[in-house]
Amino acid sequence: MDVRRRNNVNVIGRDDAPVLVLAHGFGCDQNMWRLVVPVLAERYRVVLFDYVGSGGSDLSAWSEERYSSLHGYAADVVDVCAEVDLRQAVFVGHSVSAMVGVLAARAAPERIAALVMVTPSPRYLDDEGYRGGFSTEDIDELLDSLEANYLGWSSAMAPVIMGNPERPELGQELTNSFCATDPDIARVFARTTFLTDSREDLKGVSVPTLVLECEQDAIAPREVGAYVHTTIPSSRLVTLDATGHCPQLSAPEATAAEILGFLESLK
Repeated sequence: MDVRRRNNVNVIGRDDAPVLVLAHGFGCDQNMWRLVVPVLAERYRVVLFDYVGSGGSDLSAWSEERYSSLHGYAADVVDVCAEVDLRQAVFVGHSVSAMVGVLAARAAPERIAALVMVTPSPRYLDDEGYRGGFSTEDIDELLDSLEANYLGWSSAMAPVIMGNPERPELGQELTNSFCATDPDIARVFARTTFLTDSREDLKGVSVPTLVLECEQDAIAPREVGAYVHTTIPSSRLVTLDATGHCPQLSAPEATAAEILGFLESLK
């Protein structure tokens, strides 16, 4: 198995520096990190990849059975780390990838020594004593709409996810990213993302963790950030002066600065 080809792995930055692994969220690919990568790569070695089914990955390697669970995506992460022979890396996961990082760190603790969770959510559905931001009816409607007309759903939802309506080019970029994903693959990834409950997995996190949330986020409200922070004793919660679910695009300078500050604290 050629993991580098399968997951479109790219390694940049300083060869002699500590390593960051950047993992994208649903409907995206590694290009979503492009505004923070130049800053991070000045000081660190940066590993970028696409999950199978996304971006420049090998679509022939995708299977519904493997990627109907976050464990399949975590297996991708572990494979990439093994292929590049990483030790004690820092995993930076956006959105659903924050939970993928939790699973990967548990599966390969020798390879992942710290986590950065960018707008994470362990559960999108509201529950008793927990606000995830969506009712069961909300999620059912979201998934039904996605399955009925994926391109239309992408055009409607991407600007909501991105926020920043005064900067429509950001919402258009996310729309284009969603629309570039195979609808059948997107359907499976969406169900895996929005129906998974990873709250119990958070309780096992013992590595240093940075939780980055935004002031306003339609997908992961601030109650979720507070929950993640409270559940992970070793975590630090930072609220970015930003809106939307993708601060690496809407507020790249602030996002990169917080990541760098966290990395410095690990030394």
